[in-house]
Amino acid sequence: MHIPYGLLSAEVSVVTGALAAPAVGFALWRVRRRYEERTVALMGMLGAYVFAAQMINFPVAAGTSGHLLGAALAAFLLGPAPAMLILGTVLLVQALLFQDGAITALGANALNMAVLGPLTAWGIWTGWRRLLGGRLAMAGRAVAAVASIVVPAAACAVEIAVSGLYPLTVALGAMAGVHTVIGVAEAAITVVILRFLAAARPDLLAPAGVPGGAAHAAAQSVE
Repeated sequence: MHIPYGLLSAEVSVVTGALAAPAVGFALWRVRRRYEERTVALMGMLGAYVFAAQMINFPVAAGTSGHLLGAALAAFLLGPAPAMLILGTVLLVQALLFQDGAITALGANALNMAVLGPLTAWGIWTGWRRLLGGRLAMAGRAVAAVASIVVPAAACAVEIAVSGLYPLTVALGAMAGVHTVIGVAEAAITVVILRFLAAARPDLLAPAGVPGGAAHAAAQSVE
C-alpha cells in the first residue's frame, strides 16, 4: 500500500499532505493531553508490531504493494488518536530510513494508512457496539479490521487514478481485490491477539484513562 515515487501528481501529493498533516498533528495533541504512561508504553509495543507487520510486502499492480497494517489492533487497544500517531511515526521511519514509500508520497501514505486505517476500524467498531451492544463483538472487530485494510487501499487507488497514471477501474480492481484477502488475514491475526490478551492480560483492554476495575468489562467485550 506504500506509494513509491512516480505514481502521484504534484497536486495529489500536496492535497493529501495537507489533509494528513493536521490529522496526525491533532492525534499528537490529543495523546499528549489525555493519555497516561501506560498508553505510551503500549504505543511502543504496538509500534514494533506495526513495523514488523508492514515489512512483508506483496507486489500489486499499479506499482504499489500490499501488506498487513496493524491499524485495527492499535485502534481497538488504544483508540484512534494513539493509533494514528503510531502509524504516522512508523510510516515516517520507513520512508526516511528504508525508502519504503516515497518522501513525496508521505502525505498520501499517511492519509491512507495512518488516518483512514484507524478511523475506519474505530468507526465501524463503534457503530457495531451501538447497534448490537456486546453481541457478536469479535465478529464486529473482524469486520472493522477487514475494512481498515480495504478502505485505505481504495483511497490509494483513487489517488493513483486522479494522478492520471492508471484508470480508476484498473487501480481499484488491483488494489481492492488483493487487499480484501490481506484484510481477512489482518482480521484473523487481530482476533487471535485480542483473544489472547483477554485471557492473559485483560488490563490491557481497559480504555486508557479508565480505572483498572473497568478492565473486566473491556475483556468481556472481546469474548
